[in-house]
Amino acid sequence: MGNAKFLVSWSSWSSSSCLSRPAPRALRWAALVAVAVAMLGAGRARAVEPGPGALPLALPLPITVSPRALTFDQPGQAREVTIHNRSGAPVTLRAARLVSMGDPDFTVGLLANRVIPPDASLSVKATYTPNAAARRQSFAAIELEVQPPEQTTTQVVTVALRGGEELDLLSWLIFAPLLGLPLLWLWPRGREEGLRWLALAVTAVPLALAAKLLYEFDPGFTRVQGNFGYQFVQHLVWIRAFNVEYHVGVDGLSIGLLPLTALISVIAVVASWSIPTARNLRGYFAMLLLLETGMLGVFVALDLFLFYVFWELVLVPMFFLIGLWGGPRREYAALKFFLYTLLGSVLILLAVIALYYASAPTTLVDGTAAAHTLDIPRLVYSNDFSNHPALLGMKFAHLIWVLLFVGFAIKVPVVPLHTWLPDAHVEAPTAVSVILASILLKMGTYGMLRIAWTILPDATRWGAPAVAVLGAISVVYGAFCALGQTDLKRLVAYSSISHLGYCLLGMAALTPIALSGAIYQMISHGVVSAMLFLLVGVLYDRTHERGLDAFGGVATAMPRYAIMFALAFLASLGLPGLSGFIGELMALLGSFGKFRVSTIVAALGLVLGAAYNLAAIRRVQLGALPERWRDVLTGHDLTAREWVTLVPLAVLTVVLGLYPSPLLDAARVGVADLLTMMGLPSTGLGGGL
Repeated sequence: MGNAKFLVSWSSWSSSSCLSRPAPRALRWAALVAVAVAMLGAGRARAVEPGPGALPLALPLPITVSPRALTFDQPGQAREVTIHNRSGAPVTLRAARLVSMGDPDFTVGLLANRVIPPDASLSVKATYTPNAAARRQSFAAIELEVQPPEQTTTQVVTVALRGGEELDLLSWLIFAPLLGLPLLWLWPRGREEGLRWLALAVTAVPLALAAKLLYEFDPGFTRVQGNFGYQFVQHLVWIRAFNVEYHVGVDGLSIGLLPLTALISVIAVVASWSIPTARNLRGYFAMLLLLETGMLGVFVALDLFLFYVFWELVLVPMFFLIGLWGGPRREYAALKFFLYTLLGSVLILLAVIALYYASAPTTLVDGTAAAHTLDIPRLVYSNDFSNHPALLGMKFAHLIWVLLFVGFAIKVPVVPLHTWLPDAHVEAPTAVSVILASILLKMGTYGMLRIAWTILPDATRWGAPAVAVLGAISVVYGAFCALGQTDLKRLVAYSSISHLGYCLLGMAALTPIALSGAIYQMISHGVVSAMLFLLVGVLYDRTHERGLDAFGGVATAMPRYAIMFALAFLASLGLPGLSGFIGELMALLGSFGKFRVSTIVAALGLVLGAAYNLAAIRRVQLGALPERWRDVLTGHDLTAREWVTLVPLAVLTVVLGLYPSPLLDAARVGVADLLTMMGLPSTGLGGGL
């Protein structure tokens, strides 16, 4: 933590409520007590002093520093900071230092031991000198160490520096779907058929922006090059009273999830073409667009408050999509989903509040002093929560880590917190099941990596063995449950629990290959699971039946469908050459040296996965076609619209299976930075093999 000194006093290095049914009185009181305990117990963390004899700016100084933030638009541009002594005695400027995480893109005329007479001013010049090879916003700060009259200690004033073009690509990506909401509202009554094309056009905008983002992303951009490894950063003060900032950016941990989210949103709109106009098509697509904004925001938010707003934003539209447009038991499934995820949200909120009050003093991006912070990079690099006083008889970091882990584990979901998922999948419309499996479940694993793993690294190492055990249990339990299902959609739902168990195992191992495998598995499962649920929907739309025992011989009536069906289920079982093989293999290889028993148990999931996936292919596609389906399925193979939804996913399944390097290279630097920050090896297997 050699850079913690300046991060305590400087933050400019990097560019919700929930709607719920009234809770029982006991639950409300328990939540209030828990919040109060967290707020009272989370005192200020130990702050590192900015320099010898220097104190953070706490008392009024007899000087005026103007401006407190400098913005530079062009390379070579120079601006000045003026220090005015408004007292009746001389003030000494002990030092004017440039501080930057990584290679600085600014130069400052360094001053030391300059005396400022009464009612006089002194200027400090800063010049923007960016590295032309890195297209990014630049953030740094000037620390002015001032010694007031007749005092032996010094105090530090921070001036924020920001350079480069305003990179608002992420903001457009996040909020573009919301631009479709007024268009949906204003669309003429009686012409609801056009709403489908309107929703498709709106979701195509984030997909185009995500493609641009992926094309311009630099996979070799490291933390020491600036902005803590984040690219396309946008950083400004949002709610000053609570030290909340609008801070977004992407790195190797999130870059793959954004294009996946944008693609799945477009596919979901096309898959929703069969929703009848009589079922409030306007409201349905409004919920889909609102859901897309929430999902995209979760993957780019770098402020805990902003993250939580997007996290909760996802909950509301998903509740209505299941509850209003779902199957016969939609109200039960929607309420169960809501209550489970709301419990997770409460636990995350408690952890966020505790981390805020335990954080060290810092400054906002515009140079304003702040007693606490919710900024994720600042919480990671300028705070050490492992030495914080115990809370409720437990180490503070361990308690907060448990709250975060359980909150995110509900979303994954991890056994035994999984029971909401099969019901939600079975009752949700096909498009909503696609989004739920492909994107929403990844929010849980991503939240663990982005928040719990990075902010609380010591607690992560403490809890890693338990995470590995839960991952292995999820793999085997989910596979056994899938093997025993007679409902095809429920089988796919339980297979998701099993496949995401490999992510947990890889994340627990904390080795380069295991972590990379976990990230790869998140993307691969997002692609394959979307394809699986779409294929289930194709069959259900024609027969209104999902029972495995009700079919047989479908390949004779729908040969093209059978090919896509076999491809998806073979990818799900981890056939070499398809995307499902890479992530699971890497997770097992990277984990074996750390958690041998858990890895061996999880490896059984490969055998069980082959069993239930091959059984599904046999029971649905092979054998004799039942007479009652002969007229229904014969001559009704995949339509053009269904091909549009399946082909992109099939191509990704094959391409990622044969050529995984681009995705792994994009995640490599993010994984290495995370492990380096945790003091762990960032190269090689790292698993003790």
